[in-house]
Amino acid sequence: MSDIREVLKERILVLDGAMGTMLQAYKFTEEDFRGERFKDYPTPLQGNNDLLSITQSEAIKTIHGKYFEAGADIVETNTFSGTTIAMADYQMEDLVYELNYQSAKIAKEVADEFTAKEPNKPRFVAGSIGPTNRTASMSPDVNDPGYRAVTFDELRIAYKQQAEALVDGGVDLLLVETVFDTLNAKAALFAIEQVKEERGIDIPIMLSGTITDASGRTLSGQTAEAFLISVSHIPLLTIGFNCALGANLLQPHLEAIANKTEFGISAHPNAGLPNAFGEYDESPEEMGEQIEEYLKKSLINIIGGCCGTSPEHIRVIANIAAKYKPRTVIQNEEKNLVN
Repeated sequence: MSDIREVLKERILVLDGAMGTMLQAYKFTEEDFRGERFKDYPTPLQGNNDLLSITQSEAIKTIHGKYFEAGADIVETNTFSGTTIAMADYQMEDLVYELNYQSAKIAKEVADEFTAKEPNKPRFVAGSIGPTNRTASMSPDVNDPGYRAVTFDELRIAYKQQAEALVDGGVDLLLVETVFDTLNAKAALFAIEQVKEERGIDIPIMLSGTITDASGRTLSGQTAEAFLISVSHIPLLTIGFNCALGANLLQPHLEAIANKTEFGISAHPNAGLPNAFGEYDESPEEMGEQIEEYLKKSLINIIGGCCGTSPEHIRVIANIAAKYKPRTVIQNEEKNLVN
């Protein structure tokens, strides 16, 4: 089995695009989400995309296959909301292990099929660990700024359960993504370190923050560089950013960290900014042109797409990425000189 750390030294790796965008095209109904197994479930289930790994597994499998065919080296599991905290919205906390395990298993089966066909281009599965719908740093109640809807330990326990199921399902790496609150991310990273220690494994970790708007900060108020410093105590495969912004608006934040870390750098931006209807209009070619600027400046080790991106976007990005060398990962001594 190829080690992604070694492959990453040789070339820029391509991550997949949006799962949600692809699922929307299926126009699944409430009945489709439920399937036979959950037809009498007491709460509405439409919108619980993670559940589709159980009730519509062929669709999930097909989407992974389309991204690999388009040139992706890595696909993300369909587990963005796969914690007890996020699943509480659907009263499905008890299903968390199964959801993550099945999602990982489906993705791994597709990855292995493609690796068998093209052994010189091994395919990898990243276990997607989303931010949850609660934040440990900020109060959801403007009248009570000291209040927190979740504790660090509650997050740690939830993330640990998710990470264990993803590892059991066969993922090659873990991707803590769309981080808007670094304290949430630290809980996830702490949980993963516990799993690594308990199991005696060294699974690679990607970490991807979200710069929420033109302020250039995460929702919890950190700049790109502050975010990097906050998590640099953990050995990461890559650090980078995804979501919220299109490729051109993300570039300055990648530049801010690229010469300050020995970790790899990743990015999976949106297909531009949403229009008035919340849809993403940026064509694969438009997005590819902007991403090529990253590659010309040698900012990137892993590149993919977030909201609004499709296999067509990933195909264009993969073709462009193949022409460039990956960013050289600077070693500790050089980083210290930069600082």
